[in-house]
Amino acid sequence: MQNSPAAHDSGEPPALYHQPVPHDPPTLYDPPELNRAAWDLAARRLLGKLLGEFAYEEIIRPVPAPEPASDSPSTSTSTSASASASEADQDRYLLRLDDAAELTFRARRGAYGSWRVDPSSVTLRPPHSPQDPPAPAVPFADPLRFLALARNTLGLDGATFGHLLRELNATLAADARIDHTARTVADLADLGYAQLEGHQCGHPWLVLNKGRLGFSAQDTAHWAPEARRPARLPWIAVRRTLATYRGVSGLDTPDALYHRELDAPTRTSFTAALRSRGLDPAAYLYLPVHPWQWDEVILPLFAPSVAADDIVPLPTDNDLRLPQQSIRTFLNLSRPDRHTVKLPLSVLNTLVWRGLPTERTLAAPAVTAWVHALRDADPFLRDVCRIVLLGEVASVTVQHPVYDRVPEVPYQYKELLGTIWREPLSRYLEPGERARTLASLLHTDTQGRAFTAELVARSGLAPQVWLRRLFAALLPGLLHFLYRYGTVFSPHGENAIVVFDAEDVPVRLAMKDFVDDVNVSAQPLPEHDAMPADVRATLLTEPADFLTQFIHSGLFIGVFRYLAPLCEEQLGVREVDFWALVRAEILRHQARFPELKERFELFDLLTPRIERLCLNRNRLHLDGYRDRSERPHAAVHGTVANPLSAP
Repeated sequence: MQNSPAAHDSGEPPALYHQPVPHDPPTLYDPPELNRAAWDLAARRLLGKLLGEFAYEEIIRPVPAPEPASDSPSTSTSTSASASASEADQDRYLLRLDDAAELTFRARRGAYGSWRVDPSSVTLRPPHSPQDPPAPAVPFADPLRFLALARNTLGLDGATFGHLLRELNATLAADARIDHTARTVADLADLGYAQLEGHQCGHPWLVLNKGRLGFSAQDTAHWAPEARRPARLPWIAVRRTLATYRGVSGLDTPDALYHRELDAPTRTSFTAALRSRGLDPAAYLYLPVHPWQWDEVILPLFAPSVAADDIVPLPTDNDLRLPQQSIRTFLNLSRPDRHTVKLPLSVLNTLVWRGLPTERTLAAPAVTAWVHALRDADPFLRDVCRIVLLGEVASVTVQHPVYDRVPEVPYQYKELLGTIWREPLSRYLEPGERARTLASLLHTDTQGRAFTAELVARSGLAPQVWLRRLFAALLPGLLHFLYRYGTVFSPHGENAIVVFDAEDVPVRLAMKDFVDDVNVSAQPLPEHDAMPADVRATLLTEPADFLTQFIHSGLFIGVFRYLAPLCEEQLGVREVDFWALVRAEILRHQARFPELKERFELFDLLTPRIERLCLNRNRLHLDGYRDRSERPHAAVHGTVANPLSAP
């Protein structure tokens, strides 16, 4: 159990280990957001998302349903589509459940074969025998009950169903918490980058996007991004026989990092803590640690190392840090000029355990140096795009004395302890600029207004003009890395950051977490000849025809697939025009570099069809909740039409 929230409210730093107070009366955590109204709202919304994403991945296969008779009790609940919609739209769908009950809903079909389900239109008709009249359909808004009613339809085994229900409950509880403290998009538009993160709703594609298996309810209320609670992180010292330091030029030594990151009194307190135990500070490396990770993972699994003083708890550095959407990443609020820290957190969330892979943590500074060198030597990336690549400039990796010697152990046991220091975004913003993650553009407040609509209104630009500016800010840098260097990032909503000018007009792109998500072409390219051996050994390689999937699935399917219908509904920009603007930006970039024509064909973003990558299918059908020695990857299931293929 972690320290009580009251301890942090009072400004006390979190201790790594507290002796229990024997006579304190037990108290139960009673979250105020768990009430019927909040739960029903979150459940209805999540059921709509579940139906849409499961249908997109063909986990379920709804069929067109006839329009109900005018006197049907369900007619009044199906309000998402206009009564004048043509039969060709087939906007009403039916799904038969395991017991022959009929679930119906309204949905719009969109690009890449997507489904946009109206949550208020979902109804359930109980099963009936042929000789009996059908019972009336009634409104339905319970995703938990849906899993039970459709378990065979979904193809779930018992173990997967059990864990799935738990993860779905946790996601719903987090959604209720977000709704409980929701603010209007007008308010959110005034927030800073770090604060805005705590108001986001998570991965738009993954249904179970806030499962955080391993966290208790109180852990979630304290450490989840939507808790919006700054905390002081404690540090530990790890003997250099277990820990390894890496840094970019200028941070070549641990002392170079510590003198920049820690003030003199803090460094003195660390030295004193070690010497009080009769230990030599020169024999240790320092790193912050998540208090939850210390209690739940480090003390149990590194107990011999703690007993031998190979790992020693230290005080906090007193800086307040705020967890971001990725949970394990903390921005420094007290000193924004100091680095962001990324810490391992052994919770299962959005398909994977959120640790820090040993090899990639070690290689992070080397990969940063290579990617920065590509940008700095390229006038287009450096001077025209002015792309910001938030480098992972230093790392400490701590190997487990036993687990790291056994390759086939589950990967979660090889990502237990370490830290990555990432450059702070504030260092790169010019006067008047502000930054927001791309994911924020998908946010809609409880009044139904989209964050994007608020920004467009503030900019004073026509919606299509604003969208052209958005695509011009996002795409050229990503396309140039792909075409010129056979290198892609994963530009999903959390990794991609939009930089705006003072009028809320998009002007350029910043990328983070690229070290963990950089992939290069498996086909040899001359631009890779100078790649350092340690970088080559670390980066994942993909066939040229699959490398484009990182842009399609990360950006176009993972973000634009949701942004396009929002823009049609709230900005009056038709979806077909939205995708035409994206295509036009790609063609504009290609026209600028005609010498790369062969690369445009090699890395073809405009092919008529692409493979359908599936994230939810991975959880339900491929990996489930089993342990494995390597991190899972998205499933591939069939193909979908590419909206960028033709005008």
